Amino acid sequence: MNNLLEIKDLHASVIEDSLENNQKEILKGINLNIPKGEIHVIMGPNGSGKSTLSYVLSGHPNYCVTQGSAIFKGKDLLSMTPDQRAAAGLFLAFQTPVELPGVNNVNFLRTSLNSIRVARGESELNAVDFLKLVREKAKTLSFSMDMLKRNVNVGFSGGEKKRNEVLQMSLLQPSFAILDETDSGLDIDALRIVAEGVNSLRSPDFSALIITHHQRLLDYIKPNYIHVLAKGRIIYTGGAELSNQLESEGYGRLLEEAL
Repeated sequence: MNNLLEIKDLHASVIEDSLENNQKEILKGINLNIPKGEIHVIMGPNGSGKSTLSYVLSGHPNYCVTQGSAIFKGKDLLSMTPDQRAAAGLFLAFQTPVELPGVNNVNFLRTSLNSIRVARGESELNAVDFLKLVREKAKTLSFSMDMLKRNVNVGFSGGEKKRNEVLQMSLLQPSFAILDETDSGLDIDALRIVAEGVNSLRSPDFSALIITHHQRLLDYIKPNYIHVLAKGRIIYTGGAELSNQLESEGYGRLLEEAL
């Protein structure tokens, strides 16, 4: 099988102080393979390690891998710096997108895109070509030009922040996207727009790992597999229909069987 990402026995801890000598283990042996062209979903109780997995894969400095491996496109993902992971095609949509006062959104998006293009061996886009491209992408996400002129996420509603994340993803065209509860706090219209943005990227060369608590996002984005993560490890894997079961029954039975 042509796996884009292969995670084996991944253990990771959160660093709880600046001296790095106070660590709490969160991930306790993650095994997960994601082939090219597939959408996988992770669901699970609060505190199970879902966001930790996204941070570890993207290279967040507050998390330390203590055991295991993560191979991305045949290369050691864990040895890469965050910018190298982005250049290799990894993208993380944050659960809570940060605000960047003083950083213009258009300039931020153009700088990000051109950095990725240079890393891919492509030429940078000039201001005219970039504005044409970003206007086209923004229109499909109902993202106004006024929001593009403002500072990154400053004064944005929760839904606008999430759409800005999907706009970034649409521009950068990653080969692997991690969406950490992108559906959190969205109304029905915003949820549909975000889902359409993700679906527009679906291709044999694009894969995604979606972290969510809710069935409703999966009404718009049909996954290949759903994994249940609890107590730091994946305890069950099923097809797209698993989300309906979890919605009606919760995690209780699966947790009991995993003990």
